[in-house]
Amino acid sequence: MKELINPKQLQKGDLISIVSPSAGLGELFPHRVKDGIRALEGMGFRVKVEKNALGRKGWVSGTVEERVADLHSAFSDPEVKCIMASIRGDHSNQLLKHIDYNLIRNNPKVFIGYSDISVLHYALQSKVGLRTFYGPCLISEFGEYPDVLDYTKDSFMKTLVDGSFGEICASEEWTDDFLDWFNEENHTKKRTPYPSGGYEWWKEGRAEGRILGGCVPSINHTLGTEYWIDPRGTLFFIDIPEGGPGEPMDIAALDSFFADLDNAKTFEGISGLIIGRPYRFSEELRSALKGLILKYAGSYGYPILYNANIGHCAPSITLPFGVLAEVDSSRNLLRVAESWLQ
Repeated sequence: MKELINPKQLQKGDLISIVSPSAGLGELFPHRVKDGIRALEGMGFRVKVEKNALGRKGWVSGTVEERVADLHSAFSDPEVKCIMASIRGDHSNQLLKHIDYNLIRNNPKVFIGYSDISVLHYALQSKVGLRTFYGPCLISEFGEYPDVLDYTKDSFMKTLVDGSFGEICASEEWTDDFLDWFNEENHTKKRTPYPSGGYEWWKEGRAEGRILGGCVPSINHTLGTEYWIDPRGTLFFIDIPEGGPGEPMDIAALDSFFADLDNAKTFEGISGLIIGRPYRFSEELRSALKGLILKYAGSYGYPILYNANIGHCAPSITLPFGVLAEVDSSRNLLRVAESWLQ
């Protein structure tokens, strides 16, 4: 991976701008927007919502032009220090050829989101060389009732404000309770936490490499394009999305998505593999997923770590792209080996 441009680390009092590059759910769930803003303000930040971020036009927040305009507005505003996606979706890839990458190169800022936001992470790294951050969104994580989960909050602050690095321990608890956001009775319900079980090693060993990865199938959208990033030598993570509201991702679909990555020789060239905890996977689905991962990656000599707090799980970490990291099954270890500020 090439050397990346670092944005400035955040400080309390900084302004965070909310954008919606993909789905338009802010209009449907204003209580989650309000709770998310309150959580960020409670952490010491100020919050600005871009013009079209709470809009809704079909399955997206606005036209391509409107969504790109919001991104440009956030990056060009000298007062904004962090740009956060409101929510994920499926259509961030529509924006890539319309973005002014020179504008972003001249105004580097913290950019954070996950899931479908993966394609923007890849574009900003490949076209600008900007270090971005795979992490929580406003509505889904910071909008949690009664507050953003402590593990998620602590990782966000330690990574973006402190610039901390070191061991990333698995959360002691997690939840995948489904609460229908349309049901007003759920607006003030807290999801039930369960013991997490910690890390699992589907293949033992030690590896180090620079962090790359993202959500399937979102990163698959960049395969064969100018936005794809060569994964050779990286410590590669895979985030598995929901299959629908309250539903796990279809295992047959995952088989196809992994085949795409296999055809691009992704699994062949990486130094190690990290799998984020999938949403609402039963033991049967977990076993099927393990079989798929070992089918595509099990013949290589690197370790495979499962059940990391990455992406579509609660709680989740904030992970800088491009930092040197290490996994070691003998020490049950996932570790970021350097500060992204270096």
